[in-house]
Amino acid sequence: MITVHHLENSRSQRVLWLLEELAIPYEIRRYARDPKTMLAPPELRAVHPLGKSPVIGDGSLVLAESGAILEYLVDTYGNGRLKPAAGTPERVQYLYWMHYAEGSVMPPLLFKLVFDVIESAPMPFFVKPFARAIAGRTKSTFIQPQVALHLDFIEAELGKREWFAGDEFTAADVAMSFPLEVAAGRAGLDRSRPRTMAFLDRVHARPAYTVALEKGGPFEVLK
Repeated sequence: MITVHHLENSRSQRVLWLLEELAIPYEIRRYARDPKTMLAPPELRAVHPLGKSPVIGDGSLVLAESGAILEYLVDTYGNGRLKPAAGTPERVQYLYWMHYAEGSVMPPLLFKLVFDVIESAPMPFFVKPFARAIAGRTKSTFIQPQVALHLDFIEAELGKREWFAGDEFTAADVAMSFPLEVAAGRAGLDRSRPRTMAFLDRVHARPAYTVALEKGGPFEVLK
């Protein structure tokens, strides 16, 4: 049976969701974040040297990286489900969005979190104005324009098709769910981009998504 090393409020939520979509039996081992640092606990290093989540165990295999986990599960247990047929335009789109989720759109969202923390972090009074000025300038001139660029791109693409790889739901939509949850939670994604928000509404309405939340626990992106 597959074991999911599940860290609260993390990418491992979408691993649970995909397992539910594929109706694959699994067990959950839960980990809580450090309440001060919000980092994963050291116990995860006993599972994988980087000490991060998600990680799955499948027999002797231990696999990290959420994108790799999603592809592994679909390829190994999907039996053709949630993945377009090879040689089709939908398969090309599927491949693109599976990698875009972590390779392109997540970095500026992560930068925004880091610089938001710098802006609000306690620090000596004589340093605070300089640190906040640098953080604010970086956000306004680089990070926020990059976030807006990606969100506008996604909004336009979802005007061409219902799901990211075409008219059928695939694992690419599972992959893209996390950055869009993050964008809605802390990066300004709202109803001004109706197609993207409608995508999230469709995601939240899927029965497997609801079951994954029930099993994994409440999910809220870090702010």
